[in-house]
Amino acid sequence: MVLLIHTFAKRTLSNVSANWSGLLINVPVSPNKRELYHQQRKLSNIGQLGNISVRYWMLQCRNQQLQRIGKGSSGTANFHCYSGDRVLDKQIKNWIDWDRNPHTKAQIINAIKKEDWKTLQACLCNRIAFGTAGLRAAMRAGFDAMNDLVVIQTAQGLCAYLKKQYPDESTWSEQGIVIGYDARHNSERFAKLSSVVFLNNNFRVYLFNRYVATPFVPFTILRLGCLAGVMVTASHNPKQDNGYKVYWTNGAQIIPPHDTGISQSILDNLEPEADSWDESVLCDNELLRKPYKKMVAAYYDCLKMELTCPLRELNKKCPLEFTYTAMHGVGYPYIQLAFSTIDLKPVIPVINQVDPDPEFPTTPIPNPEEGKTSMDLAIKRATATKSAIILANDPDADRLAVAEVVKSRYKLFNGNELGALLGWWALENYKMREANPDVSNCVMIASTVSSKILKSMAKVEGFTFHETLTGFKWIGNKTIEERDAGKNVLFGFEEAIGYMMTPNVIDKDGITAAAHVATMACYLQYEKCMKLQDKLREIYETYGFHTNVVSYLICQDQKLIKKIFDRLRSFDNGQKNTYPKSILNGEYEIENVRDLTTGYDSSTPDKKATLPVSESTQMITFTFKNGMVVTLRTSGTEPKIKYYAEMCGQPENKNWDDLTATLKRMVEAIVNEFYEPEKNGLTRKQEE
Repeated sequence: MVLLIHTFAKRTLSNVSANWSGLLINVPVSPNKRELYHQQRKLSNIGQLGNISVRYWMLQCRNQQLQRIGKGSSGTANFHCYSGDRVLDKQIKNWIDWDRNPHTKAQIINAIKKEDWKTLQACLCNRIAFGTAGLRAAMRAGFDAMNDLVVIQTAQGLCAYLKKQYPDESTWSEQGIVIGYDARHNSERFAKLSSVVFLNNNFRVYLFNRYVATPFVPFTILRLGCLAGVMVTASHNPKQDNGYKVYWTNGAQIIPPHDTGISQSILDNLEPEADSWDESVLCDNELLRKPYKKMVAAYYDCLKMELTCPLRELNKKCPLEFTYTAMHGVGYPYIQLAFSTIDLKPVIPVINQVDPDPEFPTTPIPNPEEGKTSMDLAIKRATATKSAIILANDPDADRLAVAEVVKSRYKLFNGNELGALLGWWALENYKMREANPDVSNCVMIASTVSSKILKSMAKVEGFTFHETLTGFKWIGNKTIEERDAGKNVLFGFEEAIGYMMTPNVIDKDGITAAAHVATMACYLQYEKCMKLQDKLREIYETYGFHTNVVSYLICQDQKLIKKIFDRLRSFDNGQKNTYPKSILNGEYEIENVRDLTTGYDSSTPDKKATLPVSESTQMITFTFKNGMVVTLRTSGTEPKIKYYAEMCGQPENKNWDDLTATLKRMVEAIVNEFYEPEKNGLTRKQEE
C-alpha cells in the first residue's frame, strides 16, 4: 500500500487545491536521468541559485486590481499583491523578496498567475515546525515545506540560538557544528547551504564530504566535542520528502527547552543574510573540515571493542548467510565495513536496492517497518540464496528490520520482538565482556509505547529499567542522565525498529544493531544450537509472554484527529477528564487512564502524569483490569493515528494462544469504539 505522507505542519489537504502537487520539486524519473543523477551527484537537483530577472508583468486579481513584480532601486523585488488577504499578501512579498532559487520562486509566481490563493495560503501562511524527528516535509516552495529558503532560515535560527547559548566566540570556531546528509534529492545542497550560514558566522563546520548514515552525526558530536549537529534526512519517508534533524551538544536530539528556543530563534531570523546564498565560502575555508575518514575509522574501532575476541572468532567460523537491503539508501557500504570489522562474512546484497537512489524505484515506501510490503525483493533474494537471515536498514540506516527463515518461510520480527532479543543480548554481551560485571549498576530504556519486556527482565536480572516518552530524543537524553549519574546504559529501544546498542551513539543506530544481530545469531547457532526465534521463545518462557498489536489508521485531517481524541477525554456528556470506562459493553473494564496531552493520570494521587506532557501531540494510554495496556497517539512525521497494545503474561502462564486471542479481540473493539473508523472516514492499514 502506497502511503501519501505529507508535512506535519498545521494544515490539512482540504486547504490545498489540485495545483498543490504542481508545486513539488521536479526530480528525474527516467532510467537515463537516474544514471545521469548518479554520475553528477554534486549537481543540485533544483538548479543553481541566482536572481530571477523578472520583468514587469500584470495579471488579473480577484478584485480586478493589478499585481506587479519589478526591481526596485535596492535591487530587491517590488511586489504588490491584492489577494484580499493582507497576511497572505505580506507572505507572498516576503517569498518573492527572499527566495533566490529560481525554481521555487517560479512555483510561487505561477500560483499567483493562476490566482490560486488557497494553495498560496496553505504553503505560505503555515510554517514547518519541529516535530518528533525535527523538520520533515515535502520538497517544494512554501514556508511549510523543505526548500532552500526554509533551510537557510532554519540554519540562521539555529546559529543565532547557539550563539546565545555559547556566547564565548572561541567555542564557535573551536568546537563548531557537524553536518551530514543522506542520498535524497537536495540533501547535499541543503547541507551545504547550512554550512554557508555557519561559516559566515565564524563557526567551524565539520561537513561530511559524502553521504553518511545518520548515526555518524551524533557519534561525531561526542567524538569531536561539537556544539551541535545537523543531519539532512527524511529517513523512511517517500521520495518527495526531506528533513532536518538537529542534535544538541550532548549528542542527543533536541528536547525542550531547546526545541522551542530554536523555533523562536528561527522566527527571529527569517530574512536571509545577503551572504547566506553565497557558496563560494565553501572554497578554501580554513574553518571547514571534512571529518569522514577519521570519524568512520573511530566508529568502527568502537564497534570492534564492543565484542570480545571469542565472539569475533565465532563470527569467522559462522556458516550463516545474511541477505541485506539498504532500501535504496546509504547503508550498504557501512554494513560492509561493519561485517568486515567484526570478522563476519560479507552480506548478500539485494542488488536492486543496495545503491543509493533518491527515486526509490522498487519500493515507494522505503520503510522496512512496513513488513513484506517493502521487504518483498529482500525475501525473494534470501530465498534464492538460501540465506538464514534478512537484515534491512531504512534509507538513512538508523533503523533495522530482521527476518529469519523457519520451515522455508521468513518470519519478520516486529520491533518489540527484536527489542526483546537485543535486550537479552546486550546483557549477555556485557557479562561476557566484563571481568566483574555489576548488573545492579546497569540500565535499559524503552519508550512508553514499546513492549514492557525489558521491565520484566529487569525484575528478574536486577538491572534498572526506565520508560520515556515516544521518540529517541527522550531515550537519548535519559541515557545521558543515567550515564552522568554513573550508571552503565546497556541498551535502549523503541518499537519502531530503533535500537541503541551503545552510548557511543546517543540515538538509534541501524548499522551497529545489524552487526550485533548477526553476531548474536552466530553465537546462538554455535553455543546454543538455537535460531533467533528459539531464543525469543526462551525469553518469553523465562520472563513471561509479551504479545503485541501495533498498527495505525490514516487520517489527513488534523481537526478531525483532535475531535476524535477530545471525545475520548470528555466521554461522559462532555465533562472534562471523563474517559471510557470499558469496552465491549462492559466486558473489559478500564482501570487507569494517562493522558500525556493534558497531563491527566488517574493512577497518581494528584491525578497528574509523571512523564513530560506535550499539548502539541495526542497521546492517551488505557490500562485494563486484565493487564492489557493500549496507547493511542498521533504520529509526528506521518498522517497516522496509531495504536500500541500489549498483554503481558506471567512466566507461569503458558496459555500464550489465549493471551494473543484476547488481545486481538480487545484491540479490534478499541479501534472500532474509540477511533470509529467508518464514521470518521479513516483508512485502515492493509494488514498482511
